[in-house]
Amino acid sequence: MFRNLLRSQHVTEISELRGRIGLMAFHGGNLERTTDVVAAEVAQRSGSSLYAVLQQAPMREHLPSTAFRPEHSTALAAFLDHVDVAIAIHGYGRMNRFKHLLLGGRNRKMAEHLAGYLRRGLPDDYEVVADLEQIPRELRGQHPKNPVNRPPQAGVQIELPPTIRWNPVEKGWSDHEGTPRAVQVDHLIDAMTAGVQAWIDGEAAAWV
Repeated sequence: MFRNLLRSQHVTEISELRGRIGLMAFHGGNLERTTDVVAAEVAQRSGSSLYAVLQQAPMREHLPSTAFRPEHSTALAAFLDHVDVAIAIHGYGRMNRFKHLLLGGRNRKMAEHLAGYLRRGLPDDYEVVADLEQIPRELRGQHPKNPVNRPPQAGVQIELPPTIRWNPVEKGWSDHEGTPRAVQVDHLIDAMTAGVQAWIDGEAAAWV
């Protein structure tokens, strides 16, 4: 499935190898909108690596995360070999969770770390959920073959609700097809960048 997706003329695969933290948005572009924008800017601002798969409109083909296998992409394989830990940005929608950010993935220490920065950096009406028992099972990101869990230190899967990605003033998805950025996306990127940078600094300090 993944190989076929990458063959499409409407799909762009991006891999930028920098630091040992890797941001991911493999459901990006026209699928889970704005997720690639968040991942790319946090990666650029923190000096982290980036892997993204962008689908161009009108294409919207959703593959399960476990379908994104390194044996089907040399770029993904190189990315996973390069990074120590990953942060995958996804979008989701649930009727009773319009303002809940869900932090899954197998690196629970990093999930709690990032949750603290998100809680401080986002408006009070958003709720950041890092307790796996409070996250729907299908959104927990616990499968070992999920790309976010393949690096040596696994990673964090962040599920963003529609309200943080939508620009209510312009009535469109933020940073998508010409829609300007919503203010809450700036808050999200600032908070995530601060959290990633603090993690990098903390890891560096451990070796001093």
